[in-house]
Amino acid sequence: MDLRYWTFLGLVTVSLGLLVWGLHGVWRQYFDPRQQALRKRLKTAVPTAADEPRLQLRSTRLLSTVPGLDTGLRKTPGTAALDRFLLQTGLALSVAQTLGMGLGLVLLMVTLGSSLGWPAALTGALALLSCLVLAAWLQHRRSQRMVLIGLALPDALDLIARSMQAGHAFTSALQLAAKDSPPPLSLELRTVFEEINFGVGTAQALQALSTRVVSEDVRYFVVAVVIQSETGGNLADILKNTANLIRERQKIAGVVRVLSAEGRISALVLSVLPFALAAIMSLLNPAFVSKLWTDPMGLQLVYFSLFLMGLGMLWMWKLIQIRV
Repeated sequence: MDLRYWTFLGLVTVSLGLLVWGLHGVWRQYFDPRQQALRKRLKTAVPTAADEPRLQLRSTRLLSTVPGLDTGLRKTPGTAALDRFLLQTGLALSVAQTLGMGLGLVLLMVTLGSSLGWPAALTGALALLSCLVLAAWLQHRRSQRMVLIGLALPDALDLIARSMQAGHAFTSALQLAAKDSPPPLSLELRTVFEEINFGVGTAQALQALSTRVVSEDVRYFVVAVVIQSETGGNLADILKNTANLIRERQKIAGVVRVLSAEGRISALVLSVLPFALAAIMSLLNPAFVSKLWTDPMGLQLVYFSLFLMGLGMLWMWKLIQIRV
């Protein structure tokens, strides 16, 4: 009974943390006013799909290597967003492969729970946790990729500006920056250059870049180039100013991260402390703490406390996330 209880408590702790982290990511991606304003600005600056040529010059990603499954997935709601998310991670994974991995983890956890004789609720929580861990790993890969691109972007913009001042066109300057930039930024710039060289418009190629890379710095670069192409001006100077702006934002973000370290550590301690105290009290006086899962009112208190803790963790996470 104690082993099952502690296993269930550990799974609930990890699941609660992942749930709060996921809800914050969803809010930041779809409901953050700054993100919405930036997407609106980018949408007005870049021509819409109706202005594109009818010839399809950009390749279409396959959701599955099986034609019938690919067609079915394209008709399923949510698969387009999942495919865009996988594209942003930089991994060579299709939607079908990712769903297959998730289904395999669920079946593995169900088999493990059945063989160990765990309750259905615990087995279901274990299966859900495995999917959350897979999603967290993909999100981590995506975040790490965006960080690497953001760090290398200012130097790439300076290189493009210097190349244009030396007499190169924007596309050839992109090619030079793609050769000298570190991955994964070099791969993205090379993709933009190849699309433009193949015949895709510059605005459409840059818009595809802002779709593949979820970064405000990249979107600033895209908006600056697109607006300059419509209004005119010295693009080299604009890119230099954009690079300086990105560097200053990164410096301020570093300072803010250092200053908010105490708040982040406090949030971590306050999130883990209740479970640590419950574990210590269970070791010192098991009969006293066992009322929480043997008595119906104790279970209600546990559920209500976990709900309040989830709200508190989300609120603390919001307080320490300072946007620059």
